[in-house]
Amino acid sequence: MAEKKKLSRRKFLVRGGLGTIGVLAVGTYLFRNPIRRGIAGVLDTMDTPFTGNTSSPIIWFEMTADNTIILHSPKVEMGQGTFTSLAQMAADELDISMEQIKVVHASSASGNMDGFATGGSTSVSALWVPLRELAATMREMIKNEAASKLGVSPTEVSTANGVVSVGEKTMTYADAVANVTEWDVPDTPVLKDIKDYKFIGKPIPRVDLKDKVFGSPIYGMDAAMPGMLYGAVVRSSAIGAKYIDADTSKAENMPGVIKVIKEPDFVGVVATSLIEAENAKSAIDVRWEVERNWQTADIEAMIEVGKGEAFVIQKEGDAKNILEEEEGLITSEYKSPIGAHAQLEPNGALAFVEADKATIMMSTQVVKITRDEIADRIGLDEEKVNIVPTFLGGGFGRRLHTPNAIQAAVMSKAVGKPVKCFFTRKEEFQNDTFRPPTHHVLKAKLTEDGMIEAIEHNVSSGDVAFGSPMVPSFAAPILGADLGAWRGGMIQYGAIPNYRTISWRVTLPFATSWWRSLGLLANTFAIESFMDELAIAAKKNPAEFRLAQIQDDNRGFRLKEVIKAAVEKSRYTDEIVNGRAMGFAVSTDVNTPCAQVVEVSIENNEIKVYKVTCAMDPGISVNPDQVRAQCEGAIIMGMSASMFEKMEVEDGELTPTIYGPYQMALMKNAPKEIDVVLLQNDDKPGAVGEPPLGPIGAAIANAVFRLTGQRFRSMPFKLA
Repeated sequence: MAEKKKLSRRKFLVRGGLGTIGVLAVGTYLFRNPIRRGIAGVLDTMDTPFTGNTSSPIIWFEMTADNTIILHSPKVEMGQGTFTSLAQMAADELDISMEQIKVVHASSASGNMDGFATGGSTSVSALWVPLRELAATMREMIKNEAASKLGVSPTEVSTANGVVSVGEKTMTYADAVANVTEWDVPDTPVLKDIKDYKFIGKPIPRVDLKDKVFGSPIYGMDAAMPGMLYGAVVRSSAIGAKYIDADTSKAENMPGVIKVIKEPDFVGVVATSLIEAENAKSAIDVRWEVERNWQTADIEAMIEVGKGEAFVIQKEGDAKNILEEEEGLITSEYKSPIGAHAQLEPNGALAFVEADKATIMMSTQVVKITRDEIADRIGLDEEKVNIVPTFLGGGFGRRLHTPNAIQAAVMSKAVGKPVKCFFTRKEEFQNDTFRPPTHHVLKAKLTEDGMIEAIEHNVSSGDVAFGSPMVPSFAAPILGADLGAWRGGMIQYGAIPNYRTISWRVTLPFATSWWRSLGLLANTFAIESFMDELAIAAKKNPAEFRLAQIQDDNRGFRLKEVIKAAVEKSRYTDEIVNGRAMGFAVSTDVNTPCAQVVEVSIENNEIKVYKVTCAMDPGISVNPDQVRAQCEGAIIMGMSASMFEKMEVEDGELTPTIYGPYQMALMKNAPKEIDVVLLQNDDKPGAVGEPPLGPIGAAIANAVFRLTGQRFRSMPFKLA
């Protein structure tokens, strides 16, 4: 169906904003640190906009004959509940019931894509305005068509539950749009008042629940096509291995082998079954070039503060000079290890490359980037490559990199049939894009009355954002500090007169990148553990000590409120009661403040977390149950990373390579109770999926210190 396209003012502002970032980038290169710090501050507080098409409602909504509206979502569903929240937002403005809306992934062929992908806790917040505007506009388009067929003015008709009415005359939405071939897109109508919404703010059941309960084939591993073959790619277990050549003669004659594909950067096998492909892959003799036999100690030595390149990303007052004097100086160090994504579903893709088009079904967080990369590799125009996203069996940032889709496409093109190719579990662990290890050095001085006079945070980390296809290559030399590595690393206590944060960038020999919450977990562990040390040195209650250091602005007000709520709901005390102690920590991530109190004991020389109280202010909670579930999931994931998870480097290989040896939190380690308190001190939805990961590690560590006197300096936590 054709339409008359218009460019909305909001779309212009988004494009203009992106252009401004480019200008700022040039300015940063010219003026360096002052503007770099300014951009870092903006990035730390800005809301990520939606960058896709917001001028065309018909690429978002599809009307079916049974009067159901299908929403084609440019954001993928990876367990976070996005589809349900988007359905609620759209249904309210469309004037339909929840039973009348269905949400599916938008394929790249639809044109409905977001260049910012799915990540950064922005799926709901970025679409809060554009999706409601699109739905409201679509409703008006339906009303106009119905009015035309009913022979009345559009101002005379009303809508409810997918039905257009005027007097006693009624018409379903489906009947109203039947046979419409050309649309006139009206100006965006005024959106409804929040109080008039039926679904936003309500605990609506998840729209994807039935499919998951009954095991519908909705994931990437479920994808199938007629005549499908299976692919396997040889991957080295050695860090930094460079593919040189391969002897494939033995594999070529093995049962089921259709073809062995040798490319400049990889060698793979296509066979009639998965086991035949894997067997043939094992028979290929690959020659790799490996420069160094890396060990964990080598990586830890690289990551020390003072090595790499330093960038001052935050500065207020004269912390540097104040902290150079030894008298009264308090200094601490903290570390975090390499972390794997360890998502349940390995990476993979099903690709079918034909003469003039390509179709790829896969679990991906980056539909547009994957499309563009495949088009470039196989020599097709971008619009000829259709990425069909599936549900994700866990994402956490792992599926922001999709070179595996390129390999599947290349193999499919070579044999002219669909090829399905997935990582094995061992390959998934060894070829992950890992959470980088970190090293933190913190310094501070207190005043005579127990306030912080000056504080400094040094964080050394491998890259998170840089090197990712989501971030342009020119960003690293211009911005200097990796925005993902320092996420959560800035000092959030603005009432302190002197503070600064220094990010030390290190390039590691293996791939590191986005991991749920980026640097937030490690940075908050370091800063909030140090804040606990300072509170003890000042002989003050840890919560009250923090409250006294927070500035009186909107950001500070929201931060104070979550602290007060967590303290009140948990009945926080810094005393040991019946063998249990409480620990406190707080962080702000993507403008969402979150405070947590944990209650722990030590049993059989193991840490037992009994209860977590989480107070968070995400602004408007489109679906409060979903927000609470996100808090619960993030808390347990953060517990797992803080208490158990660690990748090692042994004889040039990353290990372990299976669940079990790679320790993770089990059901027995989960708290008996997670009490979530939701505040609303913002007039729009904010980030939800990652902010609750921030405080949990520090809160546990602070509680254990009260019980044992042992201050954890490294994750994962090990009792002495």
